[in-house]
Amino acid sequence: MEILDVFIVGGGPIGLACGIECEKAGLNYIIVEKGVLTNSLFNYPLNMTFFSTSEKLEMGGIPFMSIAHKPTRTEALEYYRRVAKTWKLKINLYEEVKTVSKTEGVFEITTSKAIYHTKNIILSTGFYDLPNLMNVPGENLPKVTHYYKEPWPYIGQKIVVVGGANSAVDVALETWRKGAEVTMVLKDEGIDSNVKYWVKPDIENRIKEGSIKAFTHSTVKEIREKEVVLNTPEGEVTVENDFVLAMTGYRPNFALLDQLGVELSLDEKRQPCYDQTNQESNVKGVYLAGVVCGGLNTREFFIENSIVHAEHIVKDIVGKG
Repeated sequence: MEILDVFIVGGGPIGLACGIECEKAGLNYIIVEKGVLTNSLFNYPLNMTFFSTSEKLEMGGIPFMSIAHKPTRTEALEYYRRVAKTWKLKINLYEEVKTVSKTEGVFEITTSKAIYHTKNIILSTGFYDLPNLMNVPGENLPKVTHYYKEPWPYIGQKIVVVGGANSAVDVALETWRKGAEVTMVLKDEGIDSNVKYWVKPDIENRIKEGSIKAFTHSTVKEIREKEVVLNTPEGEVTVENDFVLAMTGYRPNFALLDQLGVELSLDEKRQPCYDQTNQESNVKGVYLAGVVCGGLNTREFFIENSIVHAEHIVKDIVGKG
């Protein structure tokens, strides 16, 4: 029975960074990704521009060249493809982790394609695969989506955009510019203060002039075939509607954390328990890397400040022999 040194769950940028450090250290490892390479980035909107500059997203000594100062989704997908190819990383794509158990210090991992045994596990699963649901009647209707790719399907349509952060703002502006009638539902006073600085004035001016309608301090109460019912400070409001784009954020795979026995904080963040010096969780041999470390606080960790997790983890694994 082959026993790996490291089993990495997630083939996003941080998973790749962990693979690079394993290569450097000569460890026997595998990266398993349930979708495409850098699956989360692949699911980003087609025209998305990163908040970070390209040099902050670099890893493995490979320069990240982008046309503009801030790279696009397509440029990032190509960059990380080249990173994986250059380092000849051991990656299995379209393979999903199903169950994990531990016996006498060795983890047994069953995936959709095989069974693995490993001394250590690195969870770099990100959070983009599991949307935060609104839990309202009608959320399961075909016209409702928690993901957005491009504006073309919404030409001439009445759409409701739920949320006020970067994703929601990008959706509202792109669809409006292609001819959609856009209504935003904002739970707070206005647009999120952390929205990209070069976009924030644009959306605020569109709302101020009335081109994009916005209900503040409001939530969705119910979604129907041809309308959406909102809870607003003035009472219930019914809006004619063709599509709902719920940009309500995403969350980590808590089910996998629970399987492994990783403890979560009891507050609203549900942050996993781990040692910040080496990224090891309360379960010996289980390490956390990237945004999964933040629990529901998904704004604390990004690619640029999580790449270093890989080095800390592999250094600890090597040190323990």
